[in-house]
Amino acid sequence: MTDSTDKPRARFLIGWVIVSLVALAGAVGHAFGRFGYGIIYPALRDDLGITNTFAGLIGSANVAAYLVGTLIVAWVTSRLRLLSVMKAGLVMATLGLFFASIASGPIILTAGLILAGVGGAFLWIPAPVIAADALPENKRHLAVGLLGSGIGLGIVFVSTLSGWLRDIEGDAAWSTIYSTKFSIALILLILFIFIVRHFQDAPKGGGRFGGLDALKKMTGWKPLIIAYSIFGFMYLLVLGYFTTRLEDDSGWATSESALAFTVMGIAMIFGAPFFTSISKKFGVRNTLALCFAMWPVVITIVLTGVYIPVLVASVLLGFLFSALPILITLYVVENTTAEDYGPAFSAATLAFGVAQVISPPIGGLIADGFGSFLGVFVLSGGMSILGLFAALRLPRSP
Repeated sequence: MTDSTDKPRARFLIGWVIVSLVALAGAVGHAFGRFGYGIIYPALRDDLGITNTFAGLIGSANVAAYLVGTLIVAWVTSRLRLLSVMKAGLVMATLGLFFASIASGPIILTAGLILAGVGGAFLWIPAPVIAADALPENKRHLAVGLLGSGIGLGIVFVSTLSGWLRDIEGDAAWSTIYSTKFSIALILLILFIFIVRHFQDAPKGGGRFGGLDALKKMTGWKPLIIAYSIFGFMYLLVLGYFTTRLEDDSGWATSESALAFTVMGIAMIFGAPFFTSISKKFGVRNTLALCFAMWPVVITIVLTGVYIPVLVASVLLGFLFSALPILITLYVVENTTAEDYGPAFSAATLAFGVAQVISPPIGGLIADGFGSFLGVFVLSGGMSILGLFAALRLPRSP
């Protein structure tokens, strides 16, 4: 005779499997398709013989594609189910990694990163709701937080792989790294298609292109957009040039900078769940403000270039990298209806994307102009102060 608790237990276990696959899909879209570029940046720049400004523009193409993707997703999510949108995103991200893996120059590489950027938007925007709906109500915060864990796990993998392969193959290792990421993404795509399920009524359609009308229904939408945009600008100045700053300005060896990035990635695995748990008690607004306030302190430690303090700062950066976007996402999830979520979050992410587009080339110009990345990191720390004030303008939690 079947135990009456078997079916709920089975659904609970399946829910965790779905959350895990959604988190790993987020890793493909972000850690593999976007943030991984910053990890291999020094090797790729030197192997292709391009300047910091040109390499920054390649990174901007990826971010610009993400921006275009958010515009499309805002329209698509009002007409297609979230799961269908996410599957399409995973297909595009996987194809983008394939093109990057076979690239022998900047043109094909840029094309692959553009495709991966669009796929990343299609992946990320539906992911929080699909993950949250897979688990019971009291686990929704944790489900959303684990999305940041997936990205952190992906960054740990890419950073470790990069350090290992660069020791063997030198600067040319960036191509092998993309080949490995493509193979993993392809396996995950197959598992995702056959396993992940999400029950949602068919969208009714309607809504303006870009999702701004849905966003305006959300309380506190203006300070949220400001905070999200500031984060988009300030985090890429650090994540995109972190290893390069340590190697070029602080004189770190490749293995040492790879270790720091790996430590950061490991911390990202735990950062989002940690801060989302705190937000259940103190509210998303207060927790978000705390993260912005911590950022300039951590950046100052990184600028010292001293080995042990920088490793400690890498842990803190990993926590903040993971927590800030997840807390912003959680705010949108908690303050929108199921029908408005997709377009509203897409519109918010659009502003985030614009900030990301201008961030890498500005960082590259500053680095080329001053001969170091000091000004890049100082700018990031200063922007976080503005993010703190924006977060404090959000409505207090009940």
